[in-house]
Amino acid sequence: MAIGELLKRHLVDTRPLGVPAYRRIWVGQAVTHVGVGATVVAVGQQVFDLTQSSFWVGLLGMANLIPLVVFGLWGGAVADAVDRRRLLIAGSFVAWAATLLILVQALLDLRNLYLIFAAVALNATGFAITGPTRGAIIPRILEPELVPAANALNSLVYSIGSVAGPMIAGVLLSSGGVAATYAVDALLFTGSLYAALRLPSLPPLGEVRRPGARAVLEGLSFIVRSPVLLMSFVVDIIAMVFAMPRALFPEAAADRFGGSMIALGWMNAAMAIGSVAGALFSGWVGRVRRQGIGLVVVIAVWGLAVAAAGLSGQLWLVVAFMAVGGMADVVSAVWRQSILQLYAPDEMRGRLQGAFMVVVAGGPRLGELRAGATATAFGLTGAWVGGGLACAVTVLVVGLSVARFRNYRAGAVAGAEAD
Repeated sequence: MAIGELLKRHLVDTRPLGVPAYRRIWVGQAVTHVGVGATVVAVGQQVFDLTQSSFWVGLLGMANLIPLVVFGLWGGAVADAVDRRRLLIAGSFVAWAATLLILVQALLDLRNLYLIFAAVALNATGFAITGPTRGAIIPRILEPELVPAANALNSLVYSIGSVAGPMIAGVLLSSGGVAATYAVDALLFTGSLYAALRLPSLPPLGEVRRPGARAVLEGLSFIVRSPVLLMSFVVDIIAMVFAMPRALFPEAAADRFGGSMIALGWMNAAMAIGSVAGALFSGWVGRVRRQGIGLVVVIAVWGLAVAAAGLSGQLWLVVAFMAVGGMADVVSAVWRQSILQLYAPDEMRGRLQGAFMVVVAGGPRLGELRAGATATAFGLTGAWVGGGLACAVTVLVVGLSVARFRNYRAGAVAGAEAD
């Protein structure tokens, strides 16, 4: 096979970028996620500096999780009932206001943990609104056959931000401190605002449900009645809650690498480095038919890679193993998102995207809390390695125990499973 044909089959599919509305969203996210990645590192480091405790760093996960659950589910229901462009703009302004608030507290050197946690919670509220809304917009502006490619491109842009952001944070924290890092985030966030403002009007289609508890429950019921869809959520929760080690990175940087902020940046970027590589060479992902088995395998690989990183005493090995985990994670994300977007009718996409976003964004936050708490009880290595091994074992047992998920093939008729 010629090299050109081989690259065409395996490199990321860029056809969705030919659609102007999607291209603007993608570029806006590319810029914004660099700043977001930097802020995630800076907030964790600021809290660790103030408390000298991984447990408090882990509690940042709860400050994110509660708004994500409440406003994610509600925001998804609203996205099915209003113009999605307007909702995306509103949520973006909420997130930007939170970024400015955390910048101001750093500039004034207030050193107030509760204010930091409040700003993090407000930012999570904005993300909880924009996340499901943006996910529900993509199938409206693209042809169905382009949706998996768009999800791979989305994973690529998130991953690039997660590489560049922590690396920039490492440099800025060493030279300019947390305020400089937050300032970069506030500036770069304008990319998302611009993309939202340039979208066309996107009024709801089909039957419109009044946003509220009943609409949310309808979406959750739809998920519960589908074993394939439900298990795609469950295996991701296992991956993130058991194995996400991010809350341990400040302690690892202090104990293993002499408190180096550069080491902290590398550890935070490592998973995303692998995600970038996985997304760039994602052309094969859409051709895998046994996606249920595939999800179980890649999540087990993620858990084992995290455990290996936790056993590594050299920075380059930590980065290498976390990068392998990132490659597995991005493949999992593309499959799970594509199943959900193409499974749901448009009038339910917002609600299902809200539930998906709660799992995707909430799982790591619970994982951070788990990591911080177990580090307090069992030490850094026990929390890190034990979580990765528990993830691998649990996903193999649980994922392979559900026959419909185990036997699921891409392209199967999903509607019958929800009846």
